[in-house]
Amino acid sequence: MSTSSVIWTIVVVVVVIVVVALLVWTARNKRNERRHLEAEAIRKDVAESSFEVGQREAKAKESEAKARMVQAEADAKAAEASALQQHAAQHRRDVASSKDELNEKRDQADTIDPATPNPEKPQPKNE
Repeated sequence: MSTSSVIWTIVVVVVVIVVVALLVWTARNKRNERRHLEAEAIRKDVAESSFEVGQREAKAKESEAKARMVQAEADAKAAEASALQQHAAQHRRDVASSKDELNEKRDQADTIDPATPNPEKPQPKNE
């Protein structure tokens, strides 16, 4: 092989290596650019979704606040109902006691009134 053939072979090999290197470099740059655009699209999507998630979170907090308020009202109503039940029970006891007293007074009146028929005592006949 002559010297010029060796030089041309080396030049061709170097040119091929440079061309392959340029192709690899270009492909990598295109891939990186594509990935960068994809990442930007994902970031934009995340930003839009974050806004929607924030709105849903605000609605959830509002619902939780309303639920706590309604629960507090229900607890207050339950306490009021309990107090009214206790008050009603006291009234029933007072009424029962008053009825017992009235019955005792009626029995006492029947006992001391000679005109009241008493099944235990025979009444004298008026002639």
